[in-house]
Amino acid sequence: MTDNEPRPLLTLTEVEALAREAHAAQTDKAGRPYAEHLRAVAEGVRARGGDEDQIAAAWLHDSVEDDALSEDWLRGAALSARTKAMVLAVTKRPAEPPQTYATRILTTPGALLVKQADLAHNANPERLSALDEETRTRLTEKYRNMHELLGLQPPKHP
Repeated sequence: MTDNEPRPLLTLTEVEALAREAHAAQTDKAGRPYAEHLRAVAEGVRARGGDEDQIAAAWLHDSVEDDALSEDWLRGAALSARTKAMVLAVTKRPAEPPQTYATRILTTPGALLVKQADLAHNANPERLSALDEETRTRLTEKYRNMHELLGLQPPKHP
């Protein structure tokens, strides 16, 4: 391969392995391995008809926000420009107003589906039930508000 030839993009299997490794030391608010959330979001994107770029973004959706991978790493990664844009769109910035965050998601092609799958897993009552009441109440309101800002119906959970 010469310097002028583009690098082959990472496969979904490679993106998954990279995301799992980057988040290996992390747990979610309930103490579960963080990779379980990443897998659920990727599966949620796939189930909603998402394409490979969106599934890759789902695996990486929290990587920059959680400092698991740097923004510089993402910009140089062998990923499509669309995947990179979606990851950056769903990456919350410190002190960013929710409306600004929602607008960025809504104006980035493909990002809404990734965020919808993320919210669906985050707002799952079974997942929330593992949290203390104060945290559960705070997060339930936060997720409800984001659904409204994004124009999404709250997910229906059994």
